[in-house]
Amino acid sequence: MAFTGKEGETISLDEAKKLTGDYQKNHPGAVKAVFMGAEIIQKILDQQGCMGIRVYFGEDNNQYTVVLVGANSNEDDMTEGVLADRGKPCPPDCPVQSPLMR
Repeated sequence: MAFTGKEGETISLDEAKKLTGDYQKNHPGAVKAVFMGAEIIQKILDQQGCMGIRVYFGEDNNQYTVVLVGANSNEDDMTEGVLADRGKPCPPDCPVQSPLMR
């Protein structure tokens, strides 16, 4: 099968709250989220042949993080292109109010 760029789907706030709530309950004290700016995301998406972004979970100094990489229509990671990490973890950079936070 090949990526088309249409993978994924929208979910309701209730579904998002359940997913994030279950994760946060099962991983107390862990990073809850990572913010990546539009500029780096756009750099990945602007690569020729990029159909979307694959998110890898990683660990840096015993803290969860994410690594973003573009993926092409053959479902291959575009590792010769732009990769991203060093987003802003929450905590400490958390929203003041969000229904996705426990």
